[in-house]
Amino acid sequence: MSLRLPGQWVWDSWFAFDGVDHHAFYLQASRALGDPNRRHRNVSVGHAISTDLKNWTVVADALAISESPAPDSWTTWTGSVVRQNDGTWRMFYTGTSREDAGQRQTVCAATSTDLITWTKEKNLPVVAADKRWYKTLEAGYDYEPFRDPWVFKLPGDSEWTMLTTASSTESKSREDEAVMGVAKSSDLINWTVQPPLGNAGQGFGETEVFQFEIVDGVPILLFCCGPMWISPERKAAGEVGGIYSLAVAEDLSDVDFNRSVLFEDTSLYASRLVQDQSGGWNLIAFINEVNGEFVGELCDPIPVTADPIRGLIRR
Repeated sequence: MSLRLPGQWVWDSWFAFDGVDHHAFYLQASRALGDPNRRHRNVSVGHAISTDLKNWTVVADALAISESPAPDSWTTWTGSVVRQNDGTWRMFYTGTSREDAGQRQTVCAATSTDLITWTKEKNLPVVAADKRWYKTLEAGYDYEPFRDPWVFKLPGDSEWTMLTTASSTESKSREDEAVMGVAKSSDLINWTVQPPLGNAGQGFGETEVFQFEIVDGVPILLFCCGPMWISPERKAAGEVGGIYSLAVAEDLSDVDFNRSVLFEDTSLYASRLVQDQSGGWNLIAFINEVNGEFVGELCDPIPVTADPIRGLIRR
């Protein structure tokens, strides 16, 4: 059964496997807010555990906002979890603050020994947009997107790579500014922001919740985009936004979002690729809108594979 909470909406999620259990971390907000659009600024990070990716036990929440002033004094948004060399865990997540009316998004971090109790790093944020390549408040833009950190190692690479939602300073309009932010680190603590991958003008105004995996031998980049941020050409082709994927080189040297393919189920959004205990790949996303109504729950795992042309497809 899907992860549905009676009192909260659930949306973006990210996962960790401790060798026995799968841990789902997810954005949640009270259904008592009434309007689901209010959830984004009234959010905490929930936590549930499962052995099979289907039956979930909800445990204590993982993260909540910090006291002002702080880069996460307003929201704790989407992130990812990695295991460090000493066996402890590090969660990277998006923070926004009340001090700048939530217009600046930065990457924050917390650590845990057991995936249950999390301690935020003292010197936050740990990564922020560099105005040389990305839109920032400092450079005079009215917002600064640098969120949804996905942290991993590329094949054969000793360094850690972070991918983020970001906007290019070279875009001509809000409708075509999406690029993929990049940062590198050798120790998960000190990060160097690099130029973006993908170029402005490649069909999207916003690309969210990135993930890179090699699925059945095919390197795949996964992301999502809402209907208001896809190009007129994609809209003319009948696309309504949702989950997108594209096959890429293992070193991410050929990212061209023009090649992105829309996943068949457009009711799903902000998906993750998760391996089950048999090694098969599954897509887990939140159910967004059905018949015009926001649902706000995680779907059952969808078995998937990858094709070099069609991207991510059902298995």
